[in-house]
Amino acid sequence: MNLFSSMDISASGLTAERLRMDIIAQNIANVNTTRTVQGGPYRRKLVVLKEIQPDSFESILDKVKGKYSGKGVEVVQIAEDDQTPLREVYDPGHPDADQNGYVEYPNVNIVSEMVDMISATRAYEANVTAFNASKAMFQKSLEIGRG
Repeated sequence: MNLFSSMDISASGLTAERLRMDIIAQNIANVNTTRTVQGGPYRRKLVVLKEIQPDSFESILDKVKGKYSGKGVEVVQIAEDDQTPLREVYDPGHPDADQNGYVEYPNVNIVSEMVDMISATRAYEANVTAFNASKAMFQKSLEIGRG
């Protein structure tokens, strides 16, 4: 593990959590969007994250020996939530109402989005703290080396 691995890992986490917060904000902004370019109501989006797998021969041997060194996290895809049903609201005067007077609204739940936002914020803060701790250790090492 080289000197800057911990900073690289924290940086990948910061990038992933920032994207996650952007997608959550997009979901909240489209909570009442009943018509999209693709047709139909907006569907909630989710960020799918995956661990970056170390690919060197040395890292594979380390795993066999029981040692582990990660490389961070990466965004695999931004997926639409097809599992959660759309909300149906009776509003016969709405331009997107069906023949029975019901309008399909997005499957975005503000409460769960806010919980996800808090979770992403805390993960972002944890990555900032880890990054700053690494930076402080490196600075202290330089001070010791000069002294």
